[in-house]
Amino acid sequence: MIKALEQIRRMRGGAQSHLMRCSDGYYYVVKFQNNPQHRRILVNELLGTRLASRLGLPTAPVEVVEVGAELIRLTPELSIELPRSRTPCAAGLQFGSRYPGDPRQMALHDFLPDEKLREVENLHDFAGMLVFDKWACNTNGRQTVFFEEAARAGGVTSDKVAPGAATGGLTQGEVTPGTSPRGEGLRDGAREEAGRGRTYRTVMIDQGFCFNAGEWNFPDAPLRGLYARSRVYEGVTGMDSFGPWLERLEKRITERVLAEVAEEVPPAWYEDDYDGVLRLLEQLHRRKKRVEELILSAKSSNRHPFASWR
Repeated sequence: MIKALEQIRRMRGGAQSHLMRCSDGYYYVVKFQNNPQHRRILVNELLGTRLASRLGLPTAPVEVVEVGAELIRLTPELSIELPRSRTPCAAGLQFGSRYPGDPRQMALHDFLPDEKLREVENLHDFAGMLVFDKWACNTNGRQTVFFEEAARAGGVTSDKVAPGAATGGLTQGEVTPGTSPRGEGLRDGAREEAGRGRTYRTVMIDQGFCFNAGEWNFPDAPLRGLYARSRVYEGVTGMDSFGPWLERLEKRITERVLAEVAEEVPPAWYEDDYDGVLRLLEQLHRRKKRVEELILSAKSSNRHPFASWR
């Protein structure tokens, strides 16, 4: 069991997570059971990140992190700020997403200008993540961070690179604003430009609002799950552009896999309501066949996110 040893700083974001140094030598962004959003957010983070990783998408190693009552007592900063009160963070088992390196030395960016987006090596992963977000009904816009390839500590966890890497699965509060198959999502000129310059990678973060956050239902809407900037989808030319992830969703995410992933979730995170978890898994299994329909709905929306799809 990984244990939190030291609180480093409070992170931005509605879940009021904390960056913590842990017993395995890594830093984790930790979300607590009594976060202001919902206790089920922790379930969503663990389930969502594990399942996205099964699809070969760039995610962070995530773990259950034990935070002791003594550490909380000795660290006043480990608290939850409410509108009219302040309460200590809950002790016990929390959700942790590994920070990609030493936070004192590594910069993460939640925005890149358009010319730098062309230098993102795995830009096509945005199409894959849309498959995941439509399936999981992520009711938040797609969140991501970028980092320079040379600066990363380890690699992105997917079926294309070495596991044990540390990226993704984080939340917007973990980055400084402004600061896959390789290149298939970029047009030829963009790949050439990227090859001449600095290389970035993107990591998909924050699965907390999958399954409609604490509601565990699926109110689908055309724009849900889309990244705010349509430029990342310029490599999408038709439904075939989503084909690899649709195939993985069908073949890799079986009922058995869903059950295995759910077994990793501490019962306290869903308040021992395992029947609720089973209903969620049943809905996820049934929804696999709806993803193409949901992507077509996004294509037909007023936003027209896929400019190259004629």
